[in-house]
Amino acid sequence: MNYFIKNATIVNEGKRFVGDVRITARLIAEIGQNLELRSETLVDATGKLLLPGVIDDQVHFREPGLTHKGEIYTEAKAAVAGGVTSFMEQPNTVPSATTIDLLEQKFSRASEVSLANFSFFMGTTNTNIEEIRRMDIRRVAGLKIFLGSSTGDMLVDNEETLETIFREVKTLIAVHAEDDPMIKGNMAHYVKEYGDNLNAAMHPLIRSREACLASSSKAVARAKKYGTRLHVFHISTADELALFDNTLPFSEKKITAEVCVHHLWFSDEDYNAKGNYIKWNPAVKSAHDREELWKALLDNRIDVIATDHAPHTIEEKEQPYVKAPSGGPLVQHSLIAMLEKSRQGVIPIERVVEKMSHAVADLFRIDKRGYIREGYYADLVLVDPNQSITVDKSNILYKCGWSPFEGVTFSHTVTHTWVNGHLVYRDGTFDESQRGMRLTFNR
Repeated sequence: MNYFIKNATIVNEGKRFVGDVRITARLIAEIGQNLELRSETLVDATGKLLLPGVIDDQVHFREPGLTHKGEIYTEAKAAVAGGVTSFMEQPNTVPSATTIDLLEQKFSRASEVSLANFSFFMGTTNTNIEEIRRMDIRRVAGLKIFLGSSTGDMLVDNEETLETIFREVKTLIAVHAEDDPMIKGNMAHYVKEYGDNLNAAMHPLIRSREACLASSSKAVARAKKYGTRLHVFHISTADELALFDNTLPFSEKKITAEVCVHHLWFSDEDYNAKGNYIKWNPAVKSAHDREELWKALLDNRIDVIATDHAPHTIEEKEQPYVKAPSGGPLVQHSLIAMLEKSRQGVIPIERVVEKMSHAVADLFRIDKRGYIREGYYADLVLVDPNQSITVDKSNILYKCGWSPFEGVTFSHTVTHTWVNGHLVYRDGTFDESQRGMRLTFNR
């Protein structure tokens, strides 16, 4: 079905204007003003914002092996309801995606069930360099290295392996940067001191700013040594921001950084109320860190906004702090959370679109996505800026059934989401007759 979106307030490439968009055969066929309706289905977008679909470069959809927490189907469905039209999923599933065969099994599964477009990262171990060498860099999001603890054997701590990877790999390397020995030492210290009284408020002391800075610094130094294309996931501290440059044009950057919604929204002041429900790795830190992350995002030391969407069950989260897993679900509400910050005057809406769509597409060199441009895939989101929504269990779509935003009222609501020109979501209902596409990369 083809669509004609009329009188939308289009936010794209730093501009905001009222116009029309014609969607034909999966693509954006025409953008203009006072265009004529032909045989398309009309969508009157008067008073609404039309944005390029969000591209989330870091999610954990838990399939295979952890599907009691989430599945590609359930989490991608929540994603499109929130305006996320493409995602890049992480390799720490069970089994971990550390071989080409296991990676391709995830792509095959997504092609069967995902309502959003998709890609996956190849995982790294201390011993899978031969599999990494086989990776087709035009059809895989990138290579993921856990420099802090992770599922299975994915902690990479062999210096020779790291040197080989940073020297040889010609595509983007993304890292989770926390110093594992420092964290283990901190944990032993606080367990000894507090015993059963250890709680989530101590999480940023255990997964400390020093552990973040030490690991990020090593990764950046190694990337500079070899000229590696490095992307550092989920920066959480003010201390790390000096590692990133905002003097180079974006297209010339070889070292880039991401910030996640939860590090921009919460601070350590929220642990008393939310406890393990905002236990993430890296930890949510101080209000000062949060303020500095916003500054770095706005001055382009930080390049993109993502979620690190990582669902766990309520039962898992309600265990004692030491046993409760880290991570939380965010992908359904990431866009409207950032639009809320725009309404509050924290960030212009044009910059929200830049950091959640344009920059992600450019950073990963995704083919024909991330912009509202003629000839690009019609991955589009229509948002009503005057329709509020309060997050509660009745409207949460994650399989885990909870959100750290429960009780929050957002002033914007996603009303329509197109994926490859297919209107997959409209006013709370889904058309699941088509699946998303595998992302490809111009590398």
